Amino acid sequence: MNRIPLGNTGLIVSEVGFGGIPIIRLSREEASAVLRRAYEKGINFYDTANAYRDSEQKIGDTFAGMRDQVIYATKTIKRDGPGAQEQLENSLRMLRTDYIDLYQLHQVSQERDWQAITAPGGALEAVVKAKAEGKIRHIGVSSHSLAMALKLVGSGLFSTIQFPFNFIETAAKDELFAAARKAGMGIIAMKPFAGGMISNAKVAFAFLRQFPGIIPIPGFDSVAGVDEITGFYAADNAVSEEDLAVMEACRQELGQQFCRRCEYCQPCPHGVMITPAMGYGVIAKRMSGAVAADFARIPMESVPRCIDCGACRTKCPYELPIPEMLKKHYALFQAHRAALNKA
Repeated sequence: MNRIPLGNTGLIVSEVGFGGIPIIRLSREEASAVLRRAYEKGINFYDTANAYRDSEQKIGDTFAGMRDQVIYATKTIKRDGPGAQEQLENSLRMLRTDYIDLYQLHQVSQERDWQAITAPGGALEAVVKAKAEGKIRHIGVSSHSLAMALKLVGSGLFSTIQFPFNFIETAAKDELFAAARKAGMGIIAMKPFAGGMISNAKVAFAFLRQFPGIIPIPGFDSVAGVDEITGFYAADNAVSEEDLAVMEACRQELGQQFCRRCEYCQPCPHGVMITPAMGYGVIAKRMSGAVAADFARIPMESVPRCIDCGACRTKCPYELPIPEMLKKHYALFQAHRAALNKA
């Protein structure tokens, strides 16, 4: 596994990192096995967040006594100074360290987020203070909005930018990445599988490896998954005509609007299981209607609880019309269930 500079930070990181969300569904023993396998395969960059339940603790426990051999990136979702300070202290405790290599302001995508974090007493002020105290080495930011990401890069306040990038979501490829490189910023590519919508890892990473210097952070939940993805980096990269055809077929299947399963919309105040229900259209295409209706029955039966209150709309970083999409998926589910009942 090659290691490369993360922008001008001075951090030398593996050319693929470790996304810390999936290990929250593993036991501590299982998570530790996956994390250690990643380290054995050459991954030294571990990205997590205070919001990812026990992800930080599992990472900290696994690499206790190895702090100088791993690079930790974590995040705060808080917009106020005291909240960000509290989350930072919790991250330091969970990761069992006295400093964070890269501390990121999490999901800054709307103007109100920007105004809040940069206001007097806001999160940025607290993070800058923590850096001066040695608790943070570098400050980064993540976003899901291209316009806001460009603003964040242009501010000169951050050392890295984390943004979605995969063969479906390519908006960052030109202007954003060029601006970040010009500013000497490290570029971290979240959602290399488009939130789970891309299932072909070989093709996903054939695409990503065309862009040297951009660090993808796939989420891992198995040793086999670590072996598969790190194995791609053991050979030269090439994108075949067959790969291009797979990419185009996936783009056509998903269309312009699809859920990335980031789960920012949840929990629904009325109990709708939004994330699995939002994926019903894709499930139905990949399975027969009868199988899909049975497989997704529980989340789909929660959809009628939606009263279009708007809570999910305001929280979705991709500005998806979630209630309308849920209704469309529910109608498809009903049709499939009716056919299943007739069978």
